[in-house]
Amino acid sequence: MYIIVVGGGRVGYYLIKALLEEGHEVLLIEKNASICETINDELGNVCFRGDGCEAATLAEIGTGRADMLIAVTGDDEDNFVACQVAKHKFNVPRTIARIRNPQNEVLFKKLGIDVAVSSTNIILEHIEEQVPTHPLTHLLTLREKGLEIVEVKIPPEANTVGKVVKELSLPEQSKLVLVISKERQPRLATANTVLRGGDQIIALTAPEAEEQLRTALRGG
Repeated sequence: MYIIVVGGGRVGYYLIKALLEEGHEVLLIEKNASICETINDELGNVCFRGDGCEAATLAEIGTGRADMLIAVTGDDEDNFVACQVAKHKFNVPRTIARIRNPQNEVLFKKLGIDVAVSSTNIILEHIEEQVPTHPLTHLLTLREKGLEIVEVKIPPEANTVGKVVKELSLPEQSKLVLVISKERQPRLATANTVLRGGDQIIALTAPEAEEQLRTALRGG
C-alpha cells in the first residue's frame, strides 16, 4: 500500500520504520527541515518537507493514489484537518488520526475520520483488564453504520444489580447483545435478563450514547 504519514515526531518516526519493514510504500510529511534531513539520512528519501494540512502539499506528493493517510502530529486540530482534506479532496479510502484529548474521539468519528486513536483511552482500557475503574471498553467500530460494540462491567455495588433489562432506561441508539458472568455461560440479553454484580455486558451503541448507556447499566 501507499501510506502517507503526517508528523515526524517520535510516533511518526517509529511508525514509518515499522511500515517500511513490512514492505509498504511510505512517505512522511514533516514541517521541520532538520527532522526531515535526519530521517532521510537514516531511512532514505522517505520524508517530504511540508504542511500535511495543506491541499497543495498533499497534491504534490500524490495523495490521490494513497491507500491510507495517518496523521500523528501532536496537535489534534492539525490531525483532523489533514485527514479531512485527504478524505474529501483526494478520496483517500482510509484515514487515521492520533488524538491527545480523548473527548475529541467521538467528534472525529462523527465527522468522518475512519479511526481516531486516543492513547489515553487505550491505556485506560488496558488498566481496566486489571483494575475495574474504567467502566466502558470499546471492542469494535462499525464505521459504515455509525455504531460501536462496547463492553460495560457491572460493579457489585451498582444500584442496577438485581434489575431486569426492561426496567433500565437504555438510550434508543443502544441494544444489549450478550451477558457474560463468571459463574454462568454467556447468554443472550433479553428484556427479562437480570443484571448481577460482575456481569460483563456486550452492547451495540451509537458513540454519542455511550455515557447514557453506561449510566443506565451501572447507575448514577
